[in-house]
Amino acid sequence: MSKLISVLKEEIHSDISEDHYIIDKILPFVLNSNIDELFSQANDCIDDENFSESLIFYDLILKEDSKNIHALIDKGTTLQNLGRIKLAIRSYDKALDISPDNIDALVNKGSAFHLDKKYSDAISCYDRALQIDKKCPMALAYKGLSLAELGQLKEAIAYFKNALSIDKHYDLAQFSKDTAQELLKSLQGK
Repeated sequence: MSKLISVLKEEIHSDISEDHYIIDKILPFVLNSNIDELFSQANDCIDDENFSESLIFYDLILKEDSKNIHALIDKGTTLQNLGRIKLAIRSYDKALDISPDNIDALVNKGSAFHLDKKYSDAISCYDRALQIDKKCPMALAYKGLSLAELGQLKEAIAYFKNALSIDKHYDLAQFSKDTAQELLKSLQGK
């Protein structure tokens, strides 16, 4: 560490104190490396499907940087995987308080509402994401899923097709479109 300090000191004026330099230049570097390491450990836990333990790492990141959007969204996703939907939505809301136009937070919040069978709330989140990026295939496909749950199959199919026109390899949209079309045919045949 002292070698790093001496090398970096050469870049600054000699009138700045060592303490001031450490706080302004080195501490952020150390904190960022620590946060990167915590993300790495959280990802390892996710890979091992140890979701509860990954929450510990997200909380440590948020203790160091309470406004870390990625940690808030990842924590929400992890809570969602654990079935803790209300806490997941709170985590997405914190991310949206910091960055109201964050499409990942909006789409993930919508998917949490969808899991909680609050399809209209989910659609509101997807609509907000689509106001920001009208070509977001995930928001389009997920909106289609919520519309399908509400029995609006024709509208759902249109959203799946729109998602596929943007990303022709989007398996979720393709499978959902095919399923909705089959369901619609069976309902029309009755």
